[in-house]
Amino acid sequence: MSQSVGIKDVARAAGVSVGTVSNVINRPDTVATETRARVLSAIDRLGYVRSESARQLRAGRSRIMGLLVLDMGNPFFVDVARGAERAARDAGLGVMVCNSAQSAGEEAEYLSLFAEQRVRGVLLTPADATGRNIETFRRHNIPFVLVDRVAEGTTECSVSVDDVAGGALAVRHLVDAGHRTIAYVSGPPGLNQVRDRRTGALNALAEAGLGPDRLRELPTERLDVAAGRDAGARLLGLADRPTAVFCANDLLALGVLQAMYAAGITVPDDLAIVGYDDIEFAAAAAVPLTSVRQPAVTMGALAAELLLEETEAETASKRHEHRRVVLQPELVVRRSSLSAR
Repeated sequence: MSQSVGIKDVARAAGVSVGTVSNVINRPDTVATETRARVLSAIDRLGYVRSESARQLRAGRSRIMGLLVLDMGNPFFVDVARGAERAARDAGLGVMVCNSAQSAGEEAEYLSLFAEQRVRGVLLTPADATGRNIETFRRHNIPFVLVDRVAEGTTECSVSVDDVAGGALAVRHLVDAGHRTIAYVSGPPGLNQVRDRRTGALNALAEAGLGPDRLRELPTERLDVAAGRDAGARLLGLADRPTAVFCANDLLALGVLQAMYAAGITVPDDLAIVGYDDIEFAAAAAVPLTSVRQPAVTMGALAAELLLEETEAETASKRHEHRRVVLQPELVVRRSSLSAR
């Protein structure tokens, strides 16, 4: 295997000093036109690529922003990443996207990797309900912004959606359609989003004069289609089956929809379904899915912008004011919940 080309090789080929090559790369306006052309020709001929990691060590500043999400298999987080990448690219930065897979252990490993790589900052959707991973990461003095989570009890910035309002939108819609007993396919109870959406659902029931017993919760260990199918099977086994189901995200809702289809249950006539996130697949489902839309791309972009503000303030030795940005959800009604009762 051939060795990589270094800056000394370029200097030798161009007949200049290492310092001159460095100036051509970093401060080209300080080098004479003829010399600069000779160095650039040598770089092109040899295929030299500068070591970004070495440059970062010298400058003490990375051009990489970390993004750690719960599940890259969920299109919602793909949209968050797209928004963050767009804002980072506009600032001349790249994004290192990692997937905790809803595991506190994997989250800790990736946060350690970010610290080792000395990233500019991190956008984080926490998987660890205890907060221990965040406390450990905070010791590295690397700025971070919480995404899809309100920064309760912390001093960091956050960008989230009002999930209590979102849960209320979903269940209010079902109550208005005549449903009086509703299942909630929730997901891991340790996630704030799951709890907040349940709170919103209960609020909507209370507004209608219905007690909390009218919400039948079906928790799942994960927030994916397979967990939704399992929840759908459990729903079918209930003696007094609810007439509607609200799912904590669209992947769960699509899994429930699959389970109903396999069992010959008609959606929405036999069972109305409402999801959450409004991912692209929601509208394309066999029965187009009613869903609570989150502005995922906007969320990612705003989080990245807050992180950039903080890191730029640190560089300029200015005081950064942490902010909690809470976006509002929107109900998108489609055929999955439009049964006449």
